[in-house]
Amino acid sequence: MSQGTAPRPSHDVVPLREATRAWFAISLQTFGGPAGQIAVMQRTLVDEKRWIGQQRFLFALSYCTLLPGPEAQQLATYVGWLLNGVRGALVAGVLFVLPGVVALLALSGVYVAYGETTVVRSLFLGLAPAVIAIVLEAVIRVSRKGLGHPALVGLAVASFVALTAFAVPFPAVIAVAAGAGWLLGRLIPDLTRPAKAAAADGPTPLISDDALHSARPSARRSASTLVVGLALWAAPVVAAAVVFGRSSVFVDQGLFFSGAAVITFGGAYAVLAYVAQQAVEVYGWLAPGEMVRGLALAETTPGPLVMVVQFVAFVGAYRSPGDLDPWVAAVVAALVTTWVTFVPSFLFILLGAPYVERLRGNRTLATALTGITAAVVGVIGSLAVFFAVHTLFAGTGRLTSGPLDLEYPVLDTVQWAPLAITVLACALVFWRGWSVLRTLGACALVGVAAGLAGLA
Repeated sequence: MSQGTAPRPSHDVVPLREATRAWFAISLQTFGGPAGQIAVMQRTLVDEKRWIGQQRFLFALSYCTLLPGPEAQQLATYVGWLLNGVRGALVAGVLFVLPGVVALLALSGVYVAYGETTVVRSLFLGLAPAVIAIVLEAVIRVSRKGLGHPALVGLAVASFVALTAFAVPFPAVIAVAAGAGWLLGRLIPDLTRPAKAAAADGPTPLISDDALHSARPSARRSASTLVVGLALWAAPVVAAAVVFGRSSVFVDQGLFFSGAAVITFGGAYAVLAYVAQQAVEVYGWLAPGEMVRGLALAETTPGPLVMVVQFVAFVGAYRSPGDLDPWVAAVVAALVTTWVTFVPSFLFILLGAPYVERLRGNRTLATALTGITAAVVGVIGSLAVFFAVHTLFAGTGRLTSGPLDLEYPVLDTVQWAPLAITVLACALVFWRGWSVLRTLGACALVGVAAGLAGLA
C-alpha cells in the first residue's frame, strides 16, 4: 500500500470482524442527515482509525454525491468495499440502514395507530415546524459548498423556479443541470476548484491518498454484477405481482420507488421533493401534511433520511391493504419499498467502483457534479416552500396559466402555533447552533405543551 497499490478486493485491509464492529457503531450515530452521517464517518474512519486517507475519502464522497440515492449510505458501501471487498460493502451498507429500518417501522406503526390522539398530534405540531428550519439550514449549507460562481447561483435559482412555479418534472431538472454544469465547465475554467489537501496528523492511513486499488474493470465481472443486482432488485416486485396481482399497492409502490431510486439525485432532501409530489398528488398515499410528519420521524431515527419512503409505503398500504390485514400489508409494503430503494445503491457502488478508481480528477465528472449540486440547492429550496405552505397554512390555492403552475398559501388561514414554533426552531438552528436532534426534541416538547394547553 505504501508503494501506491491497495490490496486486492478479496484481501481485507482490516479484519472483517473489526470492520463490522466499527460500522455498527457508526450506524447508531447517524442522526441528523447526510452532513452529520458523513461527519461521523470522517471522524471514525479518517481521523481516529486512520483506515483511509482524507483525499480518498473525499473522492469517494464526490462519486457518491453524483449518484442517485442516499450519498452517505453509498459512501459507507464504497469505503466498505475498499476495506474488505464485496463482503465489506454489503456489511457496511446494510448496517448503515438497519437501525433506521427497525426504528422507523415501529414509529410508523405508532403513527397509524395513535396519530389522531391529542399527544401524538401535539408532538407533530412541534416536529413539523422544526423540519422547516432544518431544510432551510440544508439550503444554506449546500449553497455555501456548491455555489462558488454566479453562474451556479443562476442555475440554482432557475431550478427552484422550474420546480416551484412551472411544475417541471424533477428528472428533467437534474438532466438539464448536469448538461449545464458540463457546458459551464468548458466556458469557465475555474468553475470547479479541487479540494485543498488536508494536513495529515497521526500515522499513515492504511489506504493512502495515492494508493491505486488493484481491482481492475472487467466486462465479465460487470456483467455478472449487473445481472445479479437487477435480479435481486426486481425479485420482491415480481413476487408481489404474482401473489397479489399487478394492481396491488405493493406493485405500484415497488415500481414507483424503484424508479425514484434511479432518478433522484442530490440525497434525501432532493428525493423528497419528487416523492412528496407523486405520493400526495398522484397516488394519494398521503395527505400533504403527512409528508412533513414522515420526514420529522425520519429525522429522529438513525440512518439515511430517504428512509422516509418507508413511512410513505407503510401508511399508504395500511389505508389500501386490499385483501390483507392492514398491519400485514403495511409491513410488507414498507419492507418491499426499503429493498427497492437501497439495492440500487449497492449495485451502483459494486458496479462502478473499479472504474471510478481509475477516473480520479476527470473534469467531465467534476463539472457535471457541479451542475447537479447547484440544481440540488434549488430542489431543496422548493422542498422548503412545499413544507412551509402545508405546515403554516390551513388552506392553499393554485394559479395556472399556460406553463405556470404555482401553489400558493391562503394568507388568512395562517396557523399561529406552528408559525411560532418555526420561529423558535430557526432561532435554535441558526442563532444557537443546536444540532438537528436537539432542535427536534425541544420543538417536540413545545408542541406537546401547546397541544395539551389547547393552544393548537
